[in-house]
Amino acid sequence: MLTGYLRLSKVLGIALLGLFFWLSTSFAQQVTEQPSEEALKKVLEGQAQRVEPKVIAIIEKDDQGKRLSFPSYLAYDAQRDELYVVDTAKGRIIVYSPDLFPIFSMGKGRGIYTPAGLAIDEQGNIYLCQGSSSYEARPHISIFNAAAIKIKDIFLKDFEGAENFFPRSIAIGQNGKIYVTGIGYKGVIVLDREGNYIKTISPKDRFAPETPEQKAIITDVFIDSKGRIYLLSEEMGRFYVYDHNEKFLFKGGQKGGGAGKLSRPRGICADPRKKLIYVVDYMRHTGLVYDYDTGKLKFEFGGRGWNPGWFNYPSDIMIDSFGRIYITDLFNHRVQVLEIGGPKTSIPLSPVPSFILPENR
Repeated sequence: MLTGYLRLSKVLGIALLGLFFWLSTSFAQQVTEQPSEEALKKVLEGQAQRVEPKVIAIIEKDDQGKRLSFPSYLAYDAQRDELYVVDTAKGRIIVYSPDLFPIFSMGKGRGIYTPAGLAIDEQGNIYLCQGSSSYEARPHISIFNAAAIKIKDIFLKDFEGAENFFPRSIAIGQNGKIYVTGIGYKGVIVLDREGNYIKTISPKDRFAPETPEQKAIITDVFIDSKGRIYLLSEEMGRFYVYDHNEKFLFKGGQKGGGAGKLSRPRGICADPRKKLIYVVDYMRHTGLVYDYDTGKLKFEFGGRGWNPGWFNYPSDIMIDSFGRIYITDLFNHRVQVLEIGGPKTSIPLSPVPSFILPENR
């Protein structure tokens, strides 16, 4: 019996040793498959279809040291290099310094009840979309000065559908005009500096070549440092680009649920220096990157998961003056800070998504 036991132990030992070497080889292969700088360069030149971004940091805490609940919207103050994160579940806006330290937050005490998209102008004034609440039943845009003191509320009127317009996203043009999208609204409304209605920009499109052309529902609006205007349609799986004079330039994106397609895009931003346009897809859990001059797809990144570089229903995207990309990773309760083709970081990036939640979540 002892001899049989020793034989069994020997067999098990050999099996475990083989498993160890197999796992070691597999892990080494995963590590070596991390993209090189040359691979990233090829992707940026449009010679590849996918890239794993470098994760610089993960933002998970607010200024009170509490975990973010559902970070949903982003804004960036280019004059002060500060990031604004809207946590819709908590009804708060958290402001982060250039080194990503939470320095301040705004909530009910400052008149914030149902925050959505926001934008900051060159003077540091904050323009915030707000829905209905017990404080104010009418959806509106709240304006705060650079000291976070409310200046006024803008109640939208004098255009078709104004009574049912719920502001979702907002951007400030170089000429001071205010561009606002509404939930389920076809087009983007344009206001003057005082909040008076000027006009509606309504791009027309079709789901497929054989379907009739119709006005597109616009989900997000973004204006880059050169004044170009970007309108994103979750409905059409498309984005529309205009110059600073609101002249249409081109459109990009293609509706669909497969690789390289836009299923339910929620956020858009652009980097004129890198000549890239970024879009996040809520349903595909990915970021897609397009050529700045043509709108043609260059590559995509991400996918569903919990490890750094993977997402769980991303809802917005923003870029700062340093070229860092911010993505609200909604159901992972965090904001990921990414860089493509930049210096190496110390944060590990898993080559495969993890569907096991980390401990202490």
